[in-house]
Amino acid sequence: MSVQPSAALAERIAARLAVPVDPAVAGFARALADNAGAVAVVFYGSNLRTGSLDGVLDFYCLLPGTQESAIWPRVSYHERAHDGLILRAKVATLTLATFDRAAAGELTDTTIWARFVQPSALIWAADNTARNAVIAAIASAAATAARLAAALGPVSGTADDYWRALFRATYQAEFRVEKPGRENDILSVNAGHFAGLLPLALDAAGIPPGQHGGILTPRLLPAERARILGWWKRRRRLGKPLNLLRLVKASTTFEGAARYAAWKIERHTGMAVTVTPFRERFPLLAAPQVLWDLSQHRRRQRGS
Repeated sequence: MSVQPSAALAERIAARLAVPVDPAVAGFARALADNAGAVAVVFYGSNLRTGSLDGVLDFYCLLPGTQESAIWPRVSYHERAHDGLILRAKVATLTLATFDRAAAGELTDTTIWARFVQPSALIWAADNTARNAVIAAIASAAATAARLAAALGPVSGTADDYWRALFRATYQAEFRVEKPGRENDILSVNAGHFAGLLPLALDAAGIPPGQHGGILTPRLLPAERARILGWWKRRRRLGKPLNLLRLVKASTTFEGAARYAAWKIERHTGMAVTVTPFRERFPLLAAPQVLWDLSQHRRRQRGS
């Protein structure tokens, strides 16, 4: 179910993607791009909103070409020194061509368009061609998400009513657990991003928004609504199995998994984990010993 973003939507998305980021984040992105031979790097997640360098930075590294692994993206963990600090990043890598098709709703994936209708920043691109392609893909993601929001939401309502319906549905389709009301958190902390976005995205999706003040009444014919819901039913059915396959793949191919897990354990429990060559190469085999050490660490903490 491909959509063609309008010029107005693309212009808005371009402005949002150009939001400034910390030079340390931009430098990290450029290093990732150089290492992977990427054409663009997109930054997203809570660190984009807060500007914090703490925690884990989230990047999508987009490659040239069309060749893709059967189960994408490839996920990796990276560290980079900056002014006496260690910056940490989780990186999803796939081709720009796959990213574009997923954003347009042409693939069975349920994550790309739902994720990138939310705030992101294009912090490095090889040239204007790559930059324009990313802008078009993310604008397409907004239009794809808006079309489903119109089909899932009420006959009339506020923009937030439609976005809530969309995010509730997509969270339920993924193999993860989100606390109730997570969709409200997304909308409240990103209010500026979502303000006025839905009418533009609906228009780009070929659906007149029917806006009167703060109320929208998307003009969606019954046959078109049924077609969209059929499109969504197929993706919802495959959402959890696909996400499970990705988790299984990541458990065996997540580059830097041992360092990432060690950092997470120390951050949340205070127990330092030594990353030996064996643990770096075989993180799953090393996990039982780490879990045993963690149980003893917690026992000592309770006894102190």
